Formats: sequence, structure tokens, C-alpha cells
Amino acid sequence: MADTIEVLVPGGQANPGPPLGPELGPTPVDVQAVVDDINEQTAAFDGTEVPVTITYEEDGSYSIEVGVPPTAALIKDELGFETGSGEPQENFVADMSIEQLKTVAEQKKPDLLAYDTKNAAKEVAGTCVSLGVTIEGEDARTFKERADSGEFDDVLASA
Repeated sequence: MADTIEVLVPGGQANPGPPLGPELGPTPVDVQAVVDDINEQTAAFDGTEVPVTITYEEDGSYSIEVGVPPTAALIKDELGFETGSGEPQENFVADMSIEQLKTVAEQKKPDLLAYDTKNAAKEVAGTCVSLGVTIEGEDARTFKERADSGEFDDVLASA
């Protein structure tokens, strides 16, 4: 019978210490092998907290499912700030370029309802509004209209 462990680990920086070690220690899996696999699969998230689900069997076999960090965490990591604005409608903490927005949208797209990069970017822009982040120097609340008008079609076209 399979058992499951769910943890948050820093992307590419998991180690056999807490939170993984204490969870995996009593199981039949090779802890270092699990840690190495997690680091390999989460390397792209470099230090950002990533949700990981480990499913293991009594024979020591296991599988790892890597989730996508919250949109706010991806934005903060991309722009290099720690906390959003306490007054996001008036005080802005950072400005995001359209290329940075595309990067976050593509990272988050598997977890979103969006069917293409342009619509994923609109969803990410909504999180920018609540964090107090502007997009291309303008209030993120105007991004949807700007994107719908085709202003960013060259950058946001799905590959």
C-alpha cells in the first residue's frame, strides 16, 4: 500500500535535514536518492518554496510530483522583493517587464485555467495588482485591456 508525504522545499536546495529527513527517515526509501531527485526536478525554481509530494511503496520504490509555487512567490522571486505593498492600489513595490511577466506565466501555466500564455499572463497580472506591482510602468489593473488590444501579442504569443 502506497503512502504519501507532502512537503515544501526550496527549489534545487533540498537536503536530508528537516523537513524531508524526519518525514522520510522511518520509510523504506533511500533518503539521499529522494533528495537528489527532488533537487533535479526543482532546480528551475532555485530557492523558491516548491510543494512536493512523495509517494512511496513498502519495497522502497517512490515517485515524486513537483507542484508549482504560488504565483505571488514566483513574482517576488522574479523581481527580487520580499513582501508586497500594504496599499497595493497606491504604493507600488516593483515594476515587471513584459518578458518577466511571460516567464512567470509560463512557469505557472500548468496550474492555471488559461489555455495560452497571453491568458496565463492576465491571471498573473491579477496577482501583481494585489502585490502592488506595476507592469511596464503602468498599474497592473490596465494590463488586461492592453493585452486584449494586442499591445503585447508579439511577446506573449504561445510557442
